Amino acid sequence: MLTVAAAPMFLNDQGYTRGRSPMTKKGSSPIGYRARPFGRALPRRGELLRIILSVSVLISVGGLPGRCSAQFIDKAEGQGPQLGETHVQRWVAGVIVRAVGGPCTGIKAYIPIPTDWPEQEVTTLEEDFSPGVRVSYRTVEGTVRQMVVEIPFLAPGEEAKALITTETRRRVILPPPDPSIFVLPDRRKLPRDVLPYLAVSPGIEATNSKIQSLARQLLASEGTAWQKVERIYDWVRENVKYQEGPFKGALAALTEGVGDCEEMTALFIALCRAGGIPARTVWIPGHAYAEFYLADPEGKGYWFPCQLAGTRAFGEMNEARPILQKGDNFRSSLNPRDRKRYLAEELIGTGGRPQVEFVRRLLAR
Repeated sequence: MLTVAAAPMFLNDQGYTRGRSPMTKKGSSPIGYRARPFGRALPRRGELLRIILSVSVLISVGGLPGRCSAQFIDKAEGQGPQLGETHVQRWVAGVIVRAVGGPCTGIKAYIPIPTDWPEQEVTTLEEDFSPGVRVSYRTVEGTVRQMVVEIPFLAPGEEAKALITTETRRRVILPPPDPSIFVLPDRRKLPRDVLPYLAVSPGIEATNSKIQSLARQLLASEGTAWQKVERIYDWVRENVKYQEGPFKGALAALTEGVGDCEEMTALFIALCRAGGIPARTVWIPGHAYAEFYLADPEGKGYWFPCQLAGTRAFGEMNEARPILQKGDNFRSSLNPRDRKRYLAEELIGTGGRPQVEFVRRLLAR
């Protein structure tokens, strides 16, 4: 048996990927994720082989950031975030498998794909599936859309693919008309689907004593709920220096004072959760940012975005890239006991030494 797990790699503000693979200049290849051939030697007949690989993410981000349309501002319902202009992008995503060193059987792959959100509308434009490949779609824990690819058999030298082309229409999020009206939510009245965003997640140590102590300090001062969350936001941006490297989590960002967009986002979320404010990670190609949850005077809750690394953006977001996932505590598709902060591409199968290529590519307009 073989297993491929694609570790999430993200482009930093300087335009380079980071992780366990060699650094790759942004835009250097039109191919998304590429897995190296499995192992150095073929397994003996009947022998099970299980290999976990870190897969380099080579995200093609050449071309324009996305066509803009609808140059107007909606009068959104309620008093929450407002929706502005629309960015349009088209992406190709999926997997290509080549059978090397013998036949491959029972291949099953899981690929995250964009789904609809209040600020995002996704349309599937094209499906390109090889004969014999079965494809289905599922939603994981309400916030992740996956393409499930099954390849029952590949003869030596054969190739199978499952690729989809999607168009994402993503709206700019503008600040609410009057941020001062919002209050910290009452935990007892939170919707069930919001409660998980007060708990611990991988790399988001919200119950750690140091994080809880800092959260109490930052939230103790006078001010509106909006101002208190913004105080957490400003503290992280002012006290954590941007530095790329392997993901270490919120506590490491606090104690070491360095981190990239993932650490900075994780620390902000951990501090919010420690203070009783729901918060979660938003994942897009090449980047991650946060959302926090506040309530209006009638008790209705709203999610507001904020970007910790890069250009200051609090309560607003002008981003063209599609939202892949929201959240940071998922069960692995291959091992339900394994919790993941991000559901990356995964593949499992038996036999041969398949070459696996996970694809995520921005199309030029």
